Amino acid sequence: MKIVVLVKQVLDKDSNINLAADGSLLNREDLALSTNECDSYALEEALQIKEKKGGEVIVLSVGNDSVLSVIKDGLAKGADKGLHIKTDNEEDLDALQLAKLIASALRDENIDIVLSGLQSDDKGYGQTGVLIAELLGLSHASLVIGTEVTSDSVIKVKRELESGWFQWVDLRLPTSMTIQSGINKPRYSSLRGIMMMKKKPIETKTIDQLEFNATQKTKIIKMYIPEKSKETVFIEGTSDEIVNQLMDKFVNDIKVL
Repeated sequence: MKIVVLVKQVLDKDSNINLAADGSLLNREDLALSTNECDSYALEEALQIKEKKGGEVIVLSVGNDSVLSVIKDGLAKGADKGLHIKTDNEEDLDALQLAKLIASALRDENIDIVLSGLQSDDKGYGQTGVLIAELLGLSHASLVIGTEVTSDSVIKVKRELESGWFQWVDLRLPTSMTIQSGINKPRYSSLRGIMMMKKKPIETKTIDQLEFNATQKTKIIKMYIPEKSKETVFIEGTSDEIVNQLMDKFVNDIKVL
């Protein structure tokens, strides 16, 4: 069984975010980068499927040479191979372009399962895994919180729905699934895994090597850093007056009711 896990390099949550001068992109200089959190759960699920059913796990990432660090992190945790789709303008790709680029790299790979995190911590599109399924003609499920390979051609998945409901679905392989955070407990890299990672292959493909020609459908015009503000309001009056004032705040200002 061949499983591909899509991993994205994003800004570390503890980084101090700065925007480029024109406000269209993040200024990544001197910023800490790490693996997208949701993708860590997708990788762990792939490794658990491999441990139960055998096969190989391939870690795929798109970007410049800096994304090699997240690929190597996946290899150190137990993945078998890395696939680096090299481009210096990953930030300019919208969800459809990114999906077409990845699909072109996987089209001849005879993949059984494609796993990706539900969404990225930066742009949060949540569309890449779905679009790849459509482009490659794969079955698909999103918000997956459980998997069980029941045969060589079927995987049973548990999906999270609204209001605490769940759904079990049988998907025919090959398939693409987006994994919900919390489905498992991602492992850490062991010392042995780090040493073995150095011997594992990482294949690099460039855009020029792939059949990729997609027109950009969306464009980020400008980004904003939310302004933090604090205000303390003292509410006085009788019990009824205080309740009425609180309800007014909840409905009109905080908008939680």
